[in-house]
Amino acid sequence: MHTFTYIFILMVVVTMGMQLWLSFRQAAHVSKHRAAVPEEFQDKITLEEHQKAADYTLTKGKFGRLQLFIGTAVLFIWTLLGGLEWLDQLWREANWGPLATGVAVLLSFTLISSLVDIPASLYSTFVIEEKFGFNKTTLKTFIIDMFKGTALSLVIGIPLIMLILWLMESAGEPWWLYAWLALTSFSILMMWAYPKFIAPLFNKFKPLEEGEVLDRLTSLLKRTGFNSDGVFVMDGSTRSSHGNAYFTGFGKTKRIVFFDTLLKHLSPTQVEAVLAHELGHFKRKHVFKGMIASITMTFIGFAVLAWLMKQAWFYTAFGISEPSTYMALIIFMLVSPAFTFFIGPMMARWSRKHEFEADEFAAQQSDAGELITALVSLYKKNAGTLTPDPLYSAFYDSHPPASIRIAHLRSVGN
Repeated sequence: MHTFTYIFILMVVVTMGMQLWLSFRQAAHVSKHRAAVPEEFQDKITLEEHQKAADYTLTKGKFGRLQLFIGTAVLFIWTLLGGLEWLDQLWREANWGPLATGVAVLLSFTLISSLVDIPASLYSTFVIEEKFGFNKTTLKTFIIDMFKGTALSLVIGIPLIMLILWLMESAGEPWWLYAWLALTSFSILMMWAYPKFIAPLFNKFKPLEEGEVLDRLTSLLKRTGFNSDGVFVMDGSTRSSHGNAYFTGFGKTKRIVFFDTLLKHLSPTQVEAVLAHELGHFKRKHVFKGMIASITMTFIGFAVLAWLMKQAWFYTAFGISEPSTYMALIIFMLVSPAFTFFIGPMMARWSRKHEFEADEFAAQQSDAGELITALVSLYKKNAGTLTPDPLYSAFYDSHPPASIRIAHLRSVGN
């Protein structure tokens, strides 16, 4: 085996070991605090609700560890045990050109990977989510969503794959710069198109009805100077009882979306506070900063790929007998997570900083106490644990733990 093969195995083992260690820390910490509701939440959350959140967290964590082992095994099958070489040689026998062969290999790889993921998705939806009372998805809806997603991926993905591979084959040394520009343009186009054309394929959206909630939200939008395509309610209850709210879109297609499950459990003033928090992300330019970060990482990724694909060892290290642009792309996608795992904590910390800033904006534009009440209600409704392991949370959580976030809101709300 090539030296890089050993480096890859080492990085996978280190990454997997870290993930398992953090997962077991989380399980131990949540179990230790399962018997009692944290003091600051005792008047808001019952012991039964707290223990449900703990059990939900422990169950998901146990399944996550199983998925980690399966995912690692699948990764080694593709890379070290000849999976990619087999798939490549299978399509080379058709004697098509490099572009057609590359598209066929990439689509086959994606399809097989998707099929491998189906059992986990079924178990998560119809066993775990069902057990804790969250699942509202029927098997029919699950299958329809799967076929819709596959069809959409083909319609959108094939032209994009063809463009990227054509640039890799034909654009010369600076191909990676052109490919980066193409992918960036495509991503911006999808941000614009998603709320208008893609999201409605999976969910129903309707304008928020007239009433106190709409009046409060309209007033908040006016005084913060936020222009959007409207405030919409999504039928999230058809698939899950989890509640959420989010911004979507780009430019004139920006819209605010509330899950119907969220609106059922919050008062008008609490909904206003939640929207104020979401507006804080926009006003503090978190969406723009996130987009710039993503574009920058894509730029770096393409530059690294452009160098790697010219190295013979990059192919031989994974048993690929015939170097090709499309195989370099697949290997890079498979291997890079093992080398970028430790970027995760930095991104999570950056995200938590943005959450604090959005909360501060919400406290200025609405009632901080109402946002605190809304957050507690969402933790209760979504069975979010109130006692995560601090180190686990630092590695993974994009939002601060409940106790820290609420303490911060109280300090800025005074």
